[in-house]
Parts: sequence; C-alpha cells; structure tokens
Amino acid sequence: MTGMIPVSRPSLGKEEADAVARVMQSGMIAQGQEVAEFEKSFASYLGVKYAIATSNGTTALHAALLAAGIGPGDEVIVPSFTFIATATSVSMCGARPVFADVDDRYFTLDPASAGRLVTPRTRAVIGVHLFGQPFDIPALSNLCREHNLILIEDAAQAHGSTFQGKRLGSFGEMACFSFYATKNMTTGEGGMVTTGDPELAARIRLLINHGQKEKYLHTVLGYNYRMTDMAAAMGLVQLRKLDGMNAKRAENARYLDRVFRCPGIVAPAVRPDSTHVYHQYVVKVERGARVSRDGLMETLAARGVGTAIHYPRPVHDQPLYRGLQGKDPCPVSTRLASSVLSLPVHPLVSETDLGTIARAVNEVL
Repeated sequence: MTGMIPVSRPSLGKEEADAVARVMQSGMIAQGQEVAEFEKSFASYLGVKYAIATSNGTTALHAALLAAGIGPGDEVIVPSFTFIATATSVSMCGARPVFADVDDRYFTLDPASAGRLVTPRTRAVIGVHLFGQPFDIPALSNLCREHNLILIEDAAQAHGSTFQGKRLGSFGEMACFSFYATKNMTTGEGGMVTTGDPELAARIRLLINHGQKEKYLHTVLGYNYRMTDMAAAMGLVQLRKLDGMNAKRAENARYLDRVFRCPGIVAPAVRPDSTHVYHQYVVKVERGARVSRDGLMETLAARGVGTAIHYPRPVHDQPLYRGLQGKDPCPVSTRLASSVLSLPVHPLVSETDLGTIARAVNEVL
C-alpha cells in the first residue's frame, strides 16, 4: 500500500465482482432469490430464526422500531456516544430519543444511566455494540425485563462478534445491522433486521415493502426499504469471508496492543466473555499524554497514517437535539468525544503498515 494508510477500506475482490455481474446478466436485479438466500444465510450464521434484508442500517432501525409499535408519545433510551442514526430512527417514528451516558472503559451504554431515565413513557432501549464489541447484555436485558421494555440491538458495527459464545444480533427482541462500505462486511449500502419472533418478522416484511400483504394490496403505511439482488449477491460473498476478515482485524489490533508504549494513550478494552471484531480500533488520548488528540491526529497524517474521530460530537449535543435534556446530560460521552481516535486495523492493513503506525504513535508520544 502506498500513500496514506486509510483508517477504513472495504475488502472487495473478484468474487464480489463476479457475483454482482452474474445478477446483472440474469436481468433479475431487484429483490429476489439472492436476497432470500442472503437472509437465510445471515440468520443461520447468527443462529436466529429470521433475518429481513433492508436498504441500509437506518431503515433497518426504523422498520424495527415501527414493528415494535413505537410512535408519538413514546420514549426510547439510546446512548449519546454513537452514530446519529441510532437516535434519528426514533425521531422518524415520531417518538422521543432519551440520551443515556456510556461507560468510560468500553464506550457502550451505561445501564445505571439508562435505568435512571426510565419513565412511564419509555417503551424500548437501543443498545449499541459500539466499535465491534458488546454492550452490557446481562444488565440491559435485566433492566428491560424489570420495566417491560423492548431491547433492540444496534449491531451495525459488530458483525460476527460474540458474547459468551453466542453471536451478537441474537439477544434482543430485534437487532439491526448495517452493510455500509466501511463495515466489517459490506453490500455497498444495505441493512438487516434479525429476530426470533415470527410476528415481528412478518410486520417488518410488510413495512419494508410498501405495506403490501399481497401484490397491490396495501394494508398499512409502508416504505420502500428493500435490498437489491446485486447487494445481496455481494453480501453472500462477504459473509463467507467475514470470519477471516474479522480474524485479520483482531490480529492487527493485537499487534498494536503489544507495541504501543505510550503514556497517556489507552488501547481499546475488551469486555470479558466477548470477542471484539474491531470495526474500529479506538484509542483514548488522556490529559497526561504529551500531545493532544487533535495534535496526534495531525502528526500521524503528516507521517502517512490516516485516522478518524468516531465521534467528534455526542448526539445529545448535535444541533438537532441540543437542549432536549438540559445541560450536558452525558458527561462521559462529552469527554470521549474530545479524546478518542480511530487507527487503521482493517484487513488490508499490512505488516509494514502496522510498523509505520506503531512507530509514528510511539515517536510522538
């Protein structure tokens, strides 16, 4: 690899190109047999009964919330340290996202913070498996059982990750995945909702296909959230490669864990009994470091190492939602937004690249 080492890069090859070309040549390019096969294979991979393919991860979240009956007057607890779609999907239902803080070690939804926010209007909790590892599944599952809430997994960044040997995407009433270009597996754009509930599965299928119970018979307000056969064909190839690509991410992450010798920089923590699939390798640059997070980012760029900030502003502080819950309701999320930095560990990062990254960080710090 020459030039800048990118922080994210899709791992695509001839197999994906051939699969898409085969669908194009067939003339059946909309939702069809490839989508059905992708859904079946993805469900089998996760060990769930149902998987419903959608056009992207946001539409997956929206359809899941609608299928759960979320609407105006309802509240849904979400973490503030996440991509904004976790919250906007709630707003798209006419409901109110309520922002809970995250824990400082794993960056995932803090069950204690979420518990303090439950009201009679609360209907669901969306836990985000952030950067490739689980949120606190036992604690949030218990919270939802105690208050009769729906638990939805936002697994957009956690394809293939596990907790206690079980794949993420199989713990909540529903789970939502994204297959955007930079995810651990991609269809370019695409999403998936998984569930073990046949009624929820049927409702989601209705919602993503114009509310059609049968052709030209529209029984509910629905949407065009369908996946194409071309995307599904790519997804089938990527799914077969997923475990290998995740293993490479983990290998690259372990290398960086071993070689960093930097006061003030904290490598990603891995939750016990879990596998981390490193959608992003996110370090935390603390105040005791010799350089600021932004300074480190600039210096690494000058040395050919691409980085990114996930995420530079917590969702509760976005202009769309600012002031909804008062002044800075999520201090950990706010602090993380100014201290985290993502480094490259995707499958196309070479040994030479890893050495470059390690030297650049160690020399600066």
